[in-house]
Amino acid sequence: MSLKPKIVQLASARVAQAFEREAELIKQVQGGALEQCLLLWRPAGQTLVLPASRSWQALPELVSQLESSGWDMLSRRTGGAPVPQHAGVINVSHIYVWKGQEEYSTRLGYEDLCRPLAMFFESFGVPVAAHATPFSYCDGDYNLNVAGQKVVGTAQRVMLKSGGEKIVLAQACIVVDADLDELIAPVNVCNELNGKTERVRAEAHTCLSRHVADLPATPVLFQRLIQSFGACQRSL
Repeated sequence: MSLKPKIVQLASARVAQAFEREAELIKQVQGGALEQCLLLWRPAGQTLVLPASRSWQALPELVSQLESSGWDMLSRRTGGAPVPQHAGVINVSHIYVWKGQEEYSTRLGYEDLCRPLAMFFESFGVPVAAHATPFSYCDGDYNLNVAGQKVVGTAQRVMLKSGGEKIVLAQACIVVDADLDELIAPVNVCNELNGKTERVRAEAHTCLSRHVADLPATPVLFQRLIQSFGACQRSL
C-alpha cells in the first residue's frame, strides 16, 4: 500500500522546535507510518547552530558575545560547520525511503535534492548552479549559487529502516531575504574564538530577494517549494 506523503509547514518556529519536529518525522518514516515527508520552516529569531564536536566548542565567551548581539546558540549532533539560522532563511528537510533501481550514492542523493531546489529558483527566472563557494559558511560541493554567490547550503544523512531500507534526510538552507553582513557575523565570531583561521565573507553569498522584483510572502514561497518537490522523482 502506498502511503500518503506528509507536508509540514512552520512559518515561524524556534530552531529547537523545528529540530524536534524533524526528529519526530524521521521516527515516523523509520517506523513505516510514512514513506516520505517534507518539512518547511523559517526560524523565529536568530540562532547559531553549532556542530556538537570537539572542533566546535560552546565557549562562555562565544555565548556571551552572541547574546550581546542578539543571537542564541544551539549545539546539534551533526557534522559540518556552524550554520546561522535567521528569519530571512527557509529550511527544507526532505525525509524519504530510497526507492528505485539505482543503488543509493551520496551524489545521487544530492542531485535528487538540488533538482527541485533548482526548479524552485527557475520559477522566479533565477538560474542556479551547484558547486562549492569559497569564503561561504558551511561550504560544500552541492551549494546552489547564483552567478557564483551561494544562495543555498545543502546536507544529507542516511539512516536505516527496519528491514535494511535506506532513509535519506536531505536538508537545504535557502537564503531568502537576510542581511548578509548580519547573517555571517556570528559565524566569524565562532571561528575566531574556536581558533579557526577561516573567515566567511558576505560577498560570497546572495539571497533570493536580490534577484526578484517582488518577493512573495512565506506561504507562497512554501507552496512553490512543495510544487517543485512534487514535480521531481522520488518526491511528493
